[in-house]
Amino acid sequence: MQRLLLAEDDITTGESLMRGFSSEGFAVRWAKTGNDALASLLAQPADVVVLDWMLPTKSGVEILKFLRERGQRVPVLLLTARDAVTDRVTGLEAGADDYLTKPFAFAELLARVRALLRRAQPAEPLRRNIGNLSVDFETRRAQVGNSPLDLTPREFDLLAYLIRRTGEVVSRDQLARDVWNEGQRATPIDNVIDVHVARLRRKLDGSQSRKLLHTVRGLGLMLREEPPP
Repeated sequence: MQRLLLAEDDITTGESLMRGFSSEGFAVRWAKTGNDALASLLAQPADVVVLDWMLPTKSGVEILKFLRERGQRVPVLLLTARDAVTDRVTGLEAGADDYLTKPFAFAELLARVRALLRRAQPAEPLRRNIGNLSVDFETRRAQVGNSPLDLTPREFDLLAYLIRRTGEVVSRDQLARDVWNEGQRATPIDNVIDVHVARLRRKLDGSQSRKLLHTVRGLGLMLREEPPP
């Protein structure tokens, strides 16, 4: 799940963009001031930033200059009502990767954000394998050997997240944030995670002698291939 920081002080616009990006599968954090946006970026990385120019406490251009001077290359799309050529030049020279003037259509903003992400990230393999498990991200299908796995959309998201981190311990906090888009963990979301993990484990390892999905006690989950006996 792609992490998007939205820096926008207008409540109506911010709420609309939050709903739009969340519905498109982004994990969205919303900052309403320049200082909050900068603090959020320094505390937790983002994959892309949608940054309003005119923010309270610190402008979008000030944030851009701060980030670029410190070598941070996160893609940034600058939103503004300023549409003069000199304004666009100022924003781009400050370090913006793209520029969109208000008012705008969400469909265009979404397309531009996705284009920034494609340019910023190395191409991901369309398929990943571990042992006899194969996961196809393009078709959102998985199979063990020649047997397709009947996964719900959320189960596939969970498996895709784990296989991208093969050999790494993945915590509940990470799953809540990156797969379920929940900023704060709580007992209800933990229960939901546990149910989905149990279902995925049965489908993935139910008939296998060498298990792939492992519990690391007190830490989380790990997808890895067991060595042969």
